[in-house]
Amino acid sequence: MILLAAIGSLAAIALLCWLLFTLAVFALPVFVGATAGAWAHGTGAGLLGAAVVGLVAAAATLAAGQLALAFTRSSALKLIVAAAFVAPAAFAGFHATHGIVKHLMPGDVWQTIFSVVGGFAVGATALARVAGMATGPDRSGPPLARA
Repeated sequence: MILLAAIGSLAAIALLCWLLFTLAVFALPVFVGATAGAWAHGTGAGLLGAAVVGLVAAAATLAAGQLALAFTRSSALKLIVAAAFVAPAAFAGFHATHGIVKHLMPGDVWQTIFSVVGGFAVGATALARVAGMATGPDRSGPPLARA
């Protein structure tokens, strides 16, 4: 039974790490959507109205970022847009790692060191994904279907 619990725990940690690295790019749109939804709910829009406002704001943020990366020629502007997407991802990675290591390590210094490393890893992964959004799909290979 203990072996089954250990395997289940490792599988859960692996799933959560995969989710964190996969969804890190969407930290900025989620933050904007949650903030807009909370604002809409606070102004009396109700739960459904707040959810709609939040989803629209998140989608608009993601679309604006992708359009800015796709159509901007300025490297400085691309760097600013990439930093806007990467910074919240690194922040979320820091806190997710800190939430895990605070249960595993008693020393505050080592908790902080591992949390910084985790935040850097998630930020680097998000930067690689944002850079992939900037370049677009690879069209150098043969097409999948011919007419």
